[in-house]
Amino acid sequence: MMKAEPFTILLAEDDDGHAALTLRNIERAGFGGEVLRMRDGQELLESLDQARYRKLAGRRLVVLLDIRMPKVDGFEALSRIKSNPRTQPIPVYMFTTTDNPVEISRAFRLGCNAWVTKPVAYEAFATTIGRLCEFLKTAQVPEWIPES
Repeated sequence: MMKAEPFTILLAEDDDGHAALTLRNIERAGFGGEVLRMRDGQELLESLDQARYRKLAGRRLVVLLDIRMPKVDGFEALSRIKSNPRTQPIPVYMFTTTDNPVEISRAFRLGCNAWVTKPVAYEAFATTIGRLCEFLKTAQVPEWIPES
């Protein structure tokens, strides 16, 4: 079996502490790709705008998306990513502290590819990130071609 090349994680997380913890644990898990942090849904959407962020073209992308963020929240960002034919193929994993079934159902109706609940306890959080990275190491993700 051919090993997949590392890809780029777009981490949309407004909380500096959660972002630092996530980034540190992704590194500890041995994830070989790049992680780009966005502070809100607006920055994420702008980064996927081909005129602003062409350097993402041709990369294998995965979005880790928090829900509660300023400017554009996670649900709105998810809806806009999945309703745009140019960005629809990019896998979006909701990565949030809530496990509310109503919100989970809403996210899947909007097109999220997976829901990962961020545990509050540090060890459980580190374990969750490690498992996510192990999954991502073998996941097949297409290269992102921004032109439609």
